[in-house]
Amino acid sequence: MGLQIIGSGFGRTGTMSTKIALEQLGFGPCHHMTEVMANPDQPPHWDALAEGREVDWADVFAGYSSQVDFPGAAVWHQLSIAFPDAKVIHTERPEEEWWASYSKTIGKFFALRETMPLPPPIAAIFETMDKLLIKDVFGGLDRESSIKAYRRNNAKVREVIPADRLLVFTPADGWEPLCRFLGVATPAGDFPRTHARDEFWQHFGGEPAMPAAE
Repeated sequence: MGLQIIGSGFGRTGTMSTKIALEQLGFGPCHHMTEVMANPDQPPHWDALAEGREVDWADVFAGYSSQVDFPGAAVWHQLSIAFPDAKVIHTERPEEEWWASYSKTIGKFFALRETMPLPPPIAAIFETMDKLLIKDVFGGLDRESSIKAYRRNNAKVREVIPADRLLVFTPADGWEPLCRFLGVATPAGDFPRTHARDEFWQHFGGEPAMPAAE
C-alpha cells in the first residue's frame, strides 16, 4: 500500500509525539529514526542512498503506513512524488525554540558521536546519517547553517506541497487539527507528549559531557 502519511518536519519538532499519535490513530507502524536503529532491514537502504545509489522507496518503507523524523524528513520531497496519494504533515516550532532543542540533542550528538562508546552497528548508522543529514541537509553543525537549513525546509514544504495535502502541525495543537486533516475520530485522552532531552539521550546511554576547553 505504501506510505499514507509523510512527515516533512525536522527532528526536534515533536516528531516522536507525532509518531505515537499516528500509531494510536491507526497509521502505524510509523517510521522514525528509532526504527532505523531497531530494524536491521533499514540501515542498508540509507547506506545505499548515502553512496549515491538509487533506492526503491516502496522497499525502504515496506511495512510502514507513515513516516516522521529523520532520515525520512530529509527526503520528503522524493517521498511526496513516490507516494502521490500520501498526505504531508509538517511538524514545526519557532526556530529559536527548535535550535535550543536541536543543539542540545541531535547537534550535540553528532558533534561528539566519534568519542562516544556506541555499539558498532549504531556507530555505523550514524556515520551514514552524518553524510545524509549533517553534510547534505544542514551543511554543518554551527547555528547559522542549521537555522538556515531549518528555515529553508519550512519554506520549501509550503512552496511545493498543495495546501489541501498539507498540515502544518505541532503537538501543542492537540488532536483536533490532526484528526480533522486525516478524517478520523478524535480519541479520548491527551495528545502524547514525549521525547524530552533526557529521553533522547537514553537511546545512547545518557548525555555525554562536553569536553573541557583547552
